[in-house]
Amino acid sequence: MTGCGVPVRGGPHRVLRTDVRAARRRLVNRVRKTPVFHTTVDGPEGPVPVSLKLEFLQHGGTFKVRGAFNALLTAGDDVDHVVVASAGNAGIAVALAAAELGKACTVVVPESAPHTKVAAMWTHGAEVLWYGTTYVEAQRRAVSLAVEREAHHLPAYDLPAVVAGAGVIGLELEEQVRGRPPVLAAVGGGGLIAGLGAALGRRREIIGVESEHVPALTTALAADPTAEHRSENAATGIGEIALEIARRHRMPVRTVADDAIAAAREYLWREFRVVVELEGAAALAAVQSGVYRPDPGVRPIVVLCGANTELPVV
Repeated sequence: MTGCGVPVRGGPHRVLRTDVRAARRRLVNRVRKTPVFHTTVDGPEGPVPVSLKLEFLQHGGTFKVRGAFNALLTAGDDVDHVVVASAGNAGIAVALAAAELGKACTVVVPESAPHTKVAAMWTHGAEVLWYGTTYVEAQRRAVSLAVEREAHHLPAYDLPAVVAGAGVIGLELEEQVRGRPPVLAAVGGGGLIAGLGAALGRRREIIGVESEHVPALTTALAADPTAEHRSENAATGIGEIALEIARRHRMPVRTVADDAIAAAREYLWREFRVVVELEGAAALAAVQSGVYRPDPGVRPIVVLCGANTELPVV
């Protein structure tokens, strides 16, 4: 398998801007260059200028398609069956990429996986297996299943090729937005912010946004960074690659209330007729709630990262 990233002794691979550039070359004609919409949104003290990166318009309705394609393309032609654990978007992304590349795909999902996302996996021809009640349990089963079937196991977000693929968004933003405004993006498992960090480094400030009830990156950054505590950090749900990039670039993280995220999601529908999932609205929620306040004259970039939702916005 052809990899990417630079091995770091005693730690995760370090994903560099050169890896992101290589990913962009691989992804030509595979993914969409999603548009940027310059507008204003309601903030706590009046209108706030923002640039919305409409990544929910990506194939499969998720930025994760970029990483899925890059990972499968770097895996090589010898891989004909891929197994991934996912509660939703990663499974959709890998299923879509695998179908496009003529590979079989099995997605192991926890029992809590949303039906709409499972249906999307089926639409792209994936075999879907339910296992366990949590993502961690599904992930363990995916690893063992890949061994049993002599298939290729693909981590959902903590893989250099996946991170580099997501980082292509950062290269697009350099072309689409003048200056060096900060970029706000949802944290999730960390693949998106890690990719943006790898692509942009210190050229632009990357701000991670996560829900107050699942402050995964905030918790991991506060934990002991030594190797003996790495398993404890992994339990937070943040990938080691993302954690390394966040620490290296001293990435700020903002936490927002669930109600604020839901309100931002409803606002997008009401004002722009845009439907995104809750995580897709997290970055906007930071601006609208005042958790993040841009400096005067600064128009931040807000990444709307996914649109796979089964809940109507009313």
